[in-house]
Amino acid sequence: MLARIAEDRDVDAVVVHKIDRLARNMEDHVAIRALFRRRGVALVSVTENVEETASGRLVEGIHALMAELYSADLANEIKKGLNQKVKQGGFPHGGPLGYVKLREVIGGRQVARIVPDPERATLITGALDHYVTGDWILQRLAEELAHQGLTNRGQRDKPAAPITWQGLAKILANPVYIGVVEWNGVQYPGTHEPIVDPEVFRRVQELLAARAARGTRERKHPHYLKGLLHCGVCGRRLSIQHSKGRYVYFFCLGQKNDPAGTCREAYLAADDLESQVEDLYRRIQLPESWAERLREEMAAEIEERQTADAAQRELFTDRLAKAENERRKLLDAYYGGAIDVACSRPNRPGSARPSMPPRIDWPTSTPTSPNSKRSWSRPPRSPPAAATPTTRPTTGPASCSTPRCSNAWT
Repeated sequence: MLARIAEDRDVDAVVVHKIDRLARNMEDHVAIRALFRRRGVALVSVTENVEETASGRLVEGIHALMAELYSADLANEIKKGLNQKVKQGGFPHGGPLGYVKLREVIGGRQVARIVPDPERATLITGALDHYVTGDWILQRLAEELAHQGLTNRGQRDKPAAPITWQGLAKILANPVYIGVVEWNGVQYPGTHEPIVDPEVFRRVQELLAARAARGTRERKHPHYLKGLLHCGVCGRRLSIQHSKGRYVYFFCLGQKNDPAGTCREAYLAADDLESQVEDLYRRIQLPESWAERLREEMAAEIEERQTADAAQRELFTDRLAKAENERRKLLDAYYGGAIDVACSRPNRPGSARPSMPPRIDWPTSTPTSPNSKRSWSRPPRSPPAAATPTTRPTTGPASCSTPRCSNAWT
């Protein structure tokens, strides 16, 4: 509106319900009124009398100051309410990824709280459980989560999309998943259900800090020794380099980053360096108590991974059941004549509609030999209830002459 008034100059008057609806602070009100006066635009209030006189401008200024005071008081009350909610363990905004907001009526008033998302909570828990092993980097883990179906919630003008590795880093560092609410730099114990073990979360933070401190870049040249070795001459870190696409070498960063070039340590082949590290670890013997503790921790981790795999399998089974239910509804609508042949073709040329995943039935028998393959069976499709092999219906899809329609009844 202001741009139209300034450029087109085709506005004679601006009508508002009250003066405080024009602006929420005195500075904006003065700027807008100055523009109106320069362009000869009148301000008309439905509920208040605005006059272009000295007393009228005084009254208008008082109304503008009262609007600014009201806006400031309202902002303070909202902040006070959010602070009080956080201190009581509530979450101030909409639930983070992995939680959904649930509204309940408690004591005659509506109360909003966050509960675990049945579709995303398992994937968030699995993300931290996998990252804590040290075998995953953010980029690879984000790709795997996208493959598993983890997406953000999207917005009104943007559909849901897979999370980026930057977004994954924020998820891994968010304490809300262990039942803690962070607000204005202060952490409060939350009343929502945690979905991540606090010990796992602590180890994830240590791993994130360690990788940030050592500055590794596994996404370019992955190697399990990268960022861990230092030069024995100058103490600088050893970096990795690929030569001719086949040969891998470690070199001292002091050769390139030091202007004086004090370090003259030669390039070392990765195979030779790996052998030296292996020889070093062969000379290191763990005490029996440490070895027993490692066995117990590995057994516990295997059990946790099996539990997570079972939960993930249940999630995928539910998704397959939903997809199968939608497919059957589409078939019923097609056989009942509610949709035509064009709408029922998910993979027709020029269509962007994705096809339904195939129905999978788990094998009921084991292979007879190590080299034999599992038999995957699919029950035969039964003909529609409204038709028989010898009877052709007189209404609905029977009027279609395309081969696809006719084959459905033969």
